[in-house]
Amino acid sequence: MQRLRELSRRVEAVYGEIAETFSAYQQQRGLNCRSGCGECCLQPTIEATVLEMIPLALHLFDQGKAEQTLTQLEELTEPQGCFFYQKLSFDGKQGQCSVYQHRPSICRLFGASGYRDKQGKTALSACKVIKADQPTAYQQTLIAMESDPPPMMIMAKEQVNELDYEMGKQQLPINEALRHALDKVLFKAWYSGLNDDQQIA
Repeated sequence: MQRLRELSRRVEAVYGEIAETFSAYQQQRGLNCRSGCGECCLQPTIEATVLEMIPLALHLFDQGKAEQTLTQLEELTEPQGCFFYQKLSFDGKQGQCSVYQHRPSICRLFGASGYRDKQGKTALSACKVIKADQPTAYQQTLIAMESDPPPMMIMAKEQVNELDYEMGKQQLPINEALRHALDKVLFKAWYSGLNDDQQIA
């Protein structure tokens, strides 16, 4: 369990660096997310690695909510958006993250960031809401791509996932990644408790 906690601290340290880099770029270019927008959180295609979900899984364990959350995730019958997204409008597009401080790296990169296109060139990833809300800033950012390139999404994710190859090697639907992370945390907690009992005996 101690190794998972240390790994979690290292993951969160990288999260801090990521947030600073991507937030600074988005603010500088005027490509911030709309307040209260949760359209991306509704998408069942959002993926994360098990490693990215370890800090959240440990937080839930410490809150005494790990087993209950795992049961609820196992009862999901079809792919859906993030389990922890709280809808605040009828269509679900307005809402908030209920575990914001412990969200995975993909959530910290959404908005505006760079990726490699099919030709291997740097392209700008920006959601449709940002493009619609800030068309001038979006066009100016495209024009300035060479002189002011965006931070790359893949490099940020690799920075996290290289901390543990086994847990960071595979992208999974976000709820499935959390389920696996909770499995790992609960198993480690059970195993640690078993060892403690044996030492006492």
